[in-house]
Amino acid sequence: MKTETIAIHAGNYIDETSKAVIQPITLSTTFERNADGGYDSGYIYSRAANPNRTSLEHVLAKLENGADAASFSSGNAAGMAVFQSLKPGTHIIAPNDMYHGLRNQLKSLFEGILEFDFIEINDTDILNSHIKPNTDLIWIETPSNPLLKITDIKKVVGIAKKHNIKVACDNTFATPLCQLPLALGADLVMHSCTKYFGGHSDLMGGVLITAEKSDWWQKIRQIQEMGGAIPSPFDCYLLVRSIKTLPYRMRGHCQNTQLLTEYLETHPKVEQVMYPGLPSHPQHATAKDQMTTFGGVFSFCIKGGEAEARRVINSVKIFTQATSLGGVESLIEHRASVEGPDTKTPFNLLRVSVGLEHIDDLIEDISQALG
Repeated sequence: MKTETIAIHAGNYIDETSKAVIQPITLSTTFERNADGGYDSGYIYSRAANPNRTSLEHVLAKLENGADAASFSSGNAAGMAVFQSLKPGTHIIAPNDMYHGLRNQLKSLFEGILEFDFIEINDTDILNSHIKPNTDLIWIETPSNPLLKITDIKKVVGIAKKHNIKVACDNTFATPLCQLPLALGADLVMHSCTKYFGGHSDLMGGVLITAEKSDWWQKIRQIQEMGGAIPSPFDCYLLVRSIKTLPYRMRGHCQNTQLLTEYLETHPKVEQVMYPGLPSHPQHATAKDQMTTFGGVFSFCIKGGEAEARRVINSVKIFTQATSLGGVESLIEHRASVEGPDTKTPFNLLRVSVGLEHIDDLIEDISQALG
């Protein structure tokens, strides 16, 4: 089946009792045993599994062409499950512009438990020089947040496989509609479902999707069940519902972003536009090779420094000044302020999540804000 068909049908089934076309929400926390003490339904207790969560994980695995998926209550919970699955003393290599929520999680919660280096992963020499005997995971994020760097997934996988190192890819910005890391050799994909999968800025979730049901994957599944950082049945239902329109929403996000970045690149008050869909992007050729389209998020730097960037962000009318991304409404934020004192983000940078408003209105709004 094509992606649009998978998005609609892989997470849904006809209810056998009522023949309802849309799967009902199963709120029960526990399920009846049969006369022999077993479970005919396969469900025991909702922390371990729930029909709505099963449906969500099925459609997510299918969208990424994975063997299985495990859903969590947030993207950070999904990322933490990966780190919890590693043996104490394991060395992780991660990008120096890794999403600050997971970077800070490693630095704050896993200090003294795991080793980690934040490096320029796109530099092959630097990557090779940081591989140690205890390196067991290379974490990549492409496009990255908020600098929109592109990492050559196949190249990193090639290096990792020589050393029997696993590769996990944060695919939140791209979604499976723009990029399929498992098909490029990654072992694991992570998403914050709060973003494009949810698509309406009204629920939280995270997911891990594996290329194969390995012993490592079984450990992650065990952490999901025993740790209990799971999404509610209602959130699973809402995510399945939202995913049905994901392919069409992503087309609109990507088209609007391409047009808006092309406009800003020629604006005299813009210093730089960071978007892999632009030929001026340093890794545009790599992006074209591994992505089908280039996503709905970009960043741009304002001439005049931080003060001018803050003036611009406080002058928009349609764009909402808020964190997060992936909703139907356009959002803009001064990213360095969000990331804290150790940020690597330029202070004249604004990150934009382009929504589904009419492109003419978006261009007009950003134009009047720039002045």
